[in-house]
Formats: sequence, C-alpha cells, structure tokens
Amino acid sequence: MTPENAISVSGQSSIRGCMESEAASGEAIIIAPRRHPWRWIGGAVAVFLMWRIVNSMIYNENFGWDIVAEYLFSPVVLSGLGLTIWLTVVAMTLGIILGLVLAVMALSSNPMLRYPADVYLWLFRGTPVLVQLIFWYNLAALYPVIQLGLPFGDVLAEYSTNALITPYTAALLGLSLNEAAYMAEITRAGIASIDYGQEEAAKSLGMSRVKTLRRIILPQALRVIIPPTGNQVIGMLKMTSLVSVISLYDLLYSVQGVSARTFQVIPMLIVACAWYLLMTSILSIGQKYIEKLCARDAL
Repeated sequence: MTPENAISVSGQSSIRGCMESEAASGEAIIIAPRRHPWRWIGGAVAVFLMWRIVNSMIYNENFGWDIVAEYLFSPVVLSGLGLTIWLTVVAMTLGIILGLVLAVMALSSNPMLRYPADVYLWLFRGTPVLVQLIFWYNLAALYPVIQLGLPFGDVLAEYSTNALITPYTAALLGLSLNEAAYMAEITRAGIASIDYGQEEAAKSLGMSRVKTLRRIILPQALRVIIPPTGNQVIGMLKMTSLVSVISLYDLLYSVQGVSARTFQVIPMLIVACAWYLLMTSILSIGQKYIEKLCARDAL
C-alpha cells in the first residue's frame, strides 16, 4: 500500500469513527451542500448582459424589424434561398463523388494515380474558394474557345467558353472542385482507419480490390466519414454566399439587390442571417441524429 493510499484509508476511518460516535450519542448529522457564490454571481451577470442585448435589439429602430418582417418571405428572397439550397445539394453531391475517386487514387500504390491526386489536393486546398470562383468565371480570358478532338487529329467540335461557363457553371465548378479536395481527405482518413488485416483477409478469399473496397472497407469507414461530412455540408451552405461576387442570384445576392433599391442594408442582412441560421440549425439536428446512429452501429 502506498503512503497516499494509507493516508486516504486512515482519513476515511477517522471520518467513519466520528460519524459512528455522533450517531451513538444521538446527535443528528447535518450535511450542508457546498456553496458556489461566484457561480450565482456569474450567472446573474450573464443573464443581465443577455437581457440588455435582447432589449437593445428589440427597441432599437435601426434594426428595422418591420422591414425584416416585410421581406422575410418575399418572392425575391425565397427565389435566392432556393438557388442557395440547389447549389448546396449539387455541389456537395459532386464533391463527395469526386472526393471518393481522389481518395482511392491517393491511396493507390500506382504513382501515376497517386501523384495527380496529390497535386489536385495541393492546388485546391491551397487556394481560396473565392479566387477559384473568379478564375472559373473568367476562364474565357485564357481559353476563348474550347475544342474537342482526337490527340494530334482533327477538331471534332468547338464551343465558345463564354457560352459554356455561365455563372451557374462557374459556381458549380468552383464549389464542387474545392469541396472534392476536402472530401478526399475525409474519405482517405476513413479508409485508413480500417485495419489492414481485413484487406489481407479479403485478398486471401480471392476478392478483388474494388470488391473489397465496396463491400468491406467503405461500409466500415462510413462511421468515420459521415460526421465530418455533416460539417462540410453546413460549411457548403454558408460558402454558397461567395457566388454573389459572380452575380449569381443566391440568397445573399437577392437581399443585396433589395437593399440597393431600398437602402435598408441592416434589415436585409438580418433577413439573410435568419434564413442561414434556420437552414444550418436543421442541418445540425440532422447531423446529430446521424452521428447517434453511427455511434449505435459501432457498439
């Protein structure tokens, strides 16, 4: 027995002896809870500050709550909201699919597959999304015409870059290609978390690498991949606001158009924030539910 344990045991014995002696003498033992005065003081200060903030927001006319109520469900704002949701869904879908392909390439033993994947991740993770969006939007400055044909052969078809790279196309290219780089790292980490012995066991049974990946590795890796993917979806929803710089009529661009006409900048920004907060809250609830399912399946 260590000296610390001996002190603990002797202390418990003395306390037990005192309690037995007091019980034998007929005196009541009063156990008083520990007081936390600073906890109550801190809570009171926090409540007071929150009350002051909410009170200032309600009674400050500069917030323009009547303007917020007028435009919160206006067709212009709802149209921009619909485009924001559409961009989030399509860009995330393309990003997840391309990210899976890049993750498999990055984990490949073939350098002809691994090196291009590494360069892709280095390029798209190392440059800001806003720069990528502007680059794709101005691609015609580099390539006025996009030609399709056989190598060292005749041109089969050619298209004007301005006609192909519309603001919608530029937004999808910028958002989905950037997201693919991050989803590739998330997928790679999920695949790497699976014990290599399972892949060796699948090889001993004669299973191909693609079949092993599809039936054994990926189903188990989903427990690691899904939770951070939820964070990426929420991030993508907010990242779509960047497409307003290329004149795409998303939620932010729609409220900016209204504020330019009415000069009500703050109320219209509150309208945009209200919809972003609502959508991110819904996605957060769904993410927590999916994480609970993954945690339960892992037991």
